[in-house]
Amino acid sequence: MKILVCITHVPDTTSKINFTDNNTKFDPAGVQFIIGPYDDYALARAIEIKEANAGTTVTVLNVGTADTEPTIRKALAIGADDAIRVNAEPTDSFFVAAQIAEHAKSVGYDLILMGRESIDYNSGVVHGIVGEMLGIPSVSPVMKLDIEGTQAKLAREIEGGKESLEVNLPFVAGCQEPIAEWKIPNMRGIMSARTKPLKVVEPKAVDSGVKLQKFELPPPKGAVKMISADNVAELVTLLKNEAKVL
Repeated sequence: MKILVCITHVPDTTSKINFTDNNTKFDPAGVQFIIGPYDDYALARAIEIKEANAGTTVTVLNVGTADTEPTIRKALAIGADDAIRVNAEPTDSFFVAAQIAEHAKSVGYDLILMGRESIDYNSGVVHGIVGEMLGIPSVSPVMKLDIEGTQAKLAREIEGGKESLEVNLPFVAGCQEPIAEWKIPNMRGIMSARTKPLKVVEPKAVDSGVKLQKFELPPPKGAVKMISADNVAELVTLLKNEAKVL
């Protein structure tokens, strides 16, 4: 079985985010980058499947420039066999999905896993676009994944409950907890990652039709207003007219 895990290179959630050039470019200065947390779940489940099924290989793919390679090496240290870096800035979801689909077509993977969304843009659409481009099913969010022969048994959350599905391979899954436990690379994995293949390929030309205008930070939090415990009427008025949550 061949498994492709698509990973993102995203700012750590504790990082302070800034923009430059009149708020049109992200400023990476001082920012620590990590594998997208949802992608971490996808990778962990892929490694578990590999360990349970002899002959299974796991390839990780990232669309990004050379500065993403430490993140890719971490995925290799966790247990992936090899890696592909598409040498391009991940400008938007359609562009990224097109690069993933282009590579997947050339190899023919049995299973394509990725996080349900990245934590930078949170669009949550790449898996669906990849599935459409490849003409195979796409399911998200996947919380449980078991492979039995050429079929997968899945569980996911839906409004009001959970849904169990059976899907024939190949397909695309957007993963989230509790599909697997995050894996931390050990020293042996870190050392072996240095020699595992990391292939750099040039991107496919894509006209996504998306143009970034500018970034905006959320408004700063306002001052805290203290309301007396016995003044329920004022609390209700503030929640309704200022906070607008009622």
